[in-house]
Amino acid sequence: MSVKKLKVNADNEGRRIDNYLLSIYKSVPKSKIYKIIRKGEVRVNSSRIKAHYKLCINDLIRIPPNLDTSETINKIIEKKDIKNHISDILYEDANYLILNKNKGISVHGGTKHFVGLIDIVRKKFGENIDLCHRLDKDTTGCIVFAKNKKSVKHFNETLKNQNITKTYNAILVGNLKKNIKIDTPIYKEDPLKIKNSLSKFKIIKNLKNCTFVEVQIYSGRTHQIRLHASSINHPVLFDDKYGDHIFNKSLTNIMTKKIALHSKSIIFKDISSNKIEIYADLPQSFKIMIDELE
Repeated sequence: MSVKKLKVNADNEGRRIDNYLLSIYKSVPKSKIYKIIRKGEVRVNSSRIKAHYKLCINDLIRIPPNLDTSETINKIIEKKDIKNHISDILYEDANYLILNKNKGISVHGGTKHFVGLIDIVRKKFGENIDLCHRLDKDTTGCIVFAKNKKSVKHFNETLKNQNITKTYNAILVGNLKKNIKIDTPIYKEDPLKIKNSLSKFKIIKNLKNCTFVEVQIYSGRTHQIRLHASSINHPVLFDDKYGDHIFNKSLTNIMTKKIALHSKSIIFKDISSNKIEIYADLPQSFKIMIDELE
């Protein structure tokens, strides 16, 4: 096996290097892609880069010889997978597909969860499908896919310019006293590149030692809502990374102990400036959780 070189064309200009490689090497687990980037085995113009590096036209990408797809396991996707995860299509046109995501499935496959939602969507709609943004494994609701490179690039630029409105529902630990705006910068990916971010928390209902809220964000920072909620000591209920583990364990009467976070709506303009405004109802398991906390 030898080192490969890929030259970036105009269609892929502006894409993140991780998303680009994930779209090229569809059968390679996400974890492997990020590992070779982190170790510096992937280089752009002979230089090390981060996963969030934005490609420029004519960039020369070095692909290491160990990124070999010939030995990867074939992903077995059954009809029931398609039925379970693509049964609730919220919107579809020539450029975008928006699904109501179920809990319990990662958007990308990995070592523990080899088949991801993107694999199932590509099985149904074709290999040109790309993710426009991510939701965590147990987060439900609106998730957007692009059917072509032009549309994913447009979505990414719109997100970068904070012209996309995302609204979530969440249950926070503790009783929030008032509506609150949080603009604490997010620098999780790279401490040297602080990302401005704004989350607006609006109280919908006070529950027993918890608060049911609506959260509005305009950016795409990793774990933004979870980090901001934790920063004010009102973490998202059943958040296993930033949450209140003692409080979560104390709720023995709750049937479903999955993170209480749901992508309620997404609003953006397509490449022709047509407004796309999509809503996803709360899943039944979330409604039951609210009832159990009242």
